[in-house]
Amino acid sequence: MPSPLSILQQYWQYESFRPQQAEIIQSVLHGKDTLAIMPTGGGKSICYQVPALLLDGICLVISPLIALMKDQVDNLQKRGIPAAAIHSGLTYYEINTILQDTVNGNYKFLYVSPERLQTEVFTAFVTDMSVNIIAVDEAHCISQWGYDFRPSYLRITSLRNILPNVPILAVTASATAAVEADIIDKLNFENFNVIRQSFERANLSFSVFKTDSKINKLAEILNNVQGSSIVYCRNRKTTKQVSELLALQNITADFYHAGLTQEQRVSKQEAWIKNSTRVIVCTNAFGLGIDKPDVRTVIHYDVPDCLENYYQEAGRAGRDGKKAYAVLLYHSEDAAWLQAQPDVRFPSIYNIRKVYQALADFLQIPVGIGEGNYYDFDLGEFARNFQLDIHLVINSLKVLEQEGHLAFNESIFLPAQANFTAPKMVLNDFELSHPALEPVMKCLLRTYEGIYDNRVSINEKLIAKLTRRNLEKVRDDLQQLKSLGIIDYLPHKETPQINFILNRAPAEFLYIDNATYQQRKAEFELRVEAMLKFMHLTGCRSKYIATYFGDASAKDCGICDNCLQQKNKGTKKDEFKEIEERIMAGITQQKITIQLLLAELTDFPQDKCWKVIEYLQSERRINIDSVGKISLGN
Repeated sequence: MPSPLSILQQYWQYESFRPQQAEIIQSVLHGKDTLAIMPTGGGKSICYQVPALLLDGICLVISPLIALMKDQVDNLQKRGIPAAAIHSGLTYYEINTILQDTVNGNYKFLYVSPERLQTEVFTAFVTDMSVNIIAVDEAHCISQWGYDFRPSYLRITSLRNILPNVPILAVTASATAAVEADIIDKLNFENFNVIRQSFERANLSFSVFKTDSKINKLAEILNNVQGSSIVYCRNRKTTKQVSELLALQNITADFYHAGLTQEQRVSKQEAWIKNSTRVIVCTNAFGLGIDKPDVRTVIHYDVPDCLENYYQEAGRAGRDGKKAYAVLLYHSEDAAWLQAQPDVRFPSIYNIRKVYQALADFLQIPVGIGEGNYYDFDLGEFARNFQLDIHLVINSLKVLEQEGHLAFNESIFLPAQANFTAPKMVLNDFELSHPALEPVMKCLLRTYEGIYDNRVSINEKLIAKLTRRNLEKVRDDLQQLKSLGIIDYLPHKETPQINFILNRAPAEFLYIDNATYQQRKAEFELRVEAMLKFMHLTGCRSKYIATYFGDASAKDCGICDNCLQQKNKGTKKDEFKEIEERIMAGITQQKITIQLLLAELTDFPQDKCWKVIEYLQSERRINIDSVGKISLGN
């Protein structure tokens, strides 16, 4: 049998594993349940992908987001590894086909959402699958004490009964001690290992700036630190405003949020990955599944509501191991906003019931029905029609999700679907009488297996390419074929949807577990408090984050804003400035070695000279190469 390292080198072309990856892989290969806590960019997916390729059978991966599943499947397929995903954008026929192919051993990886686990069609097939590992991505979602609790994750436990001897690998980037214990409990771990990667990032410098003008400070940072950047904002409107203001300062920027079409999101994302766009200004809808190693700065224009979100987003900087910066900007109003969040995020039960009643009226769902149904849902229109605060609506929907009443998907993408409804005997005559529609008809029949007997997902762009038509012409042809009774055609959809998990209840009897609800609110208050402490911290920021996530071994990083300030305390301001000027003058014309530079500064204590050199390097005003030569920075 090949070794884990040979698999890594064969498929990923990496020379060696990152810290703890090999240990996690060995734990899984020995059949132990394993909880792997690894910061963003730590290489979580490799920890189940490598052992799955060494073992017979398939790896079942449970993941919460369609976009994340698609990215993972695409990445595996590019490496020649057969993988598939089951999600809400597929038809019943397509799901059946994928499940049958999985049973037949055609895939090594099958990605599913947790909602799929208890459907009849899935449970009918899963017992016949040769599953070698169950991988639970974003495992913190199973804990109601975590920052992103999803009740559907509790269904994963049912797999233990169906596949009792299959080890589970649960991976997460952010788990406090309470969340860690909850994951272990909810997944029924018995003979298990908990393996943590260090939360220290030696190349990532954390800084926090209180400023009256965020846009000016943002532009200053981007001008001082060249390279690719992510700027996170709290809402969609701000992303557009900030990107336009940056463009006015000749910084190539674009905005990104969940309200854009799938096509727009893909286009903007690709332009940024290829460095055609330098700065992507976005909401937290951006970043999951994206592995761009050369991000030099991640800047939070608005304060996140918890350290879990902040660290996950900040961790997208410097994955190539080179110096990178995570910067948080705030002004006094941000602290007040953060302190108000517990009451905003956890509305009164009276108000939640009020939103639930309005939702039932808006969607016209009578009491006693709705279970399993999906409804198109325009959040803005709903809030306007019922004169409800948009934040109250969003947070009430979140509570209703966590209580298991419904699911709200803000950025669902459903591909176009079609199937032939006309008898086969009439198709030849129809083609002769409608020659303009013949190319699209023939393309459908030749490209999509099973389209005559079942509704299947179709790719309108691919049809346009194959028939040498523009996209709008293809869509017009498909609509004509539908109106003439030849096909049934459903155009692609990108509207948010509400899925009622339970039948609609009378609002006054809507069940919410108040004790648990209040406990979740108390946990959120602690997370807010931790974020406020981070903003006003005087000690090492990197160590504070690591300690928050249970990494007690972390030491002062030496490169965050507070560590640098502490280093510079022993040098008087005028003396510091004089050393700085002498250093900059010494390297203006050409590269100079550190030894020669220090020899020219013998009238100053050497430890103080080193402090100034470290400061200038951290600010990227100077560069030091591998042989110790100094040159001017960018």
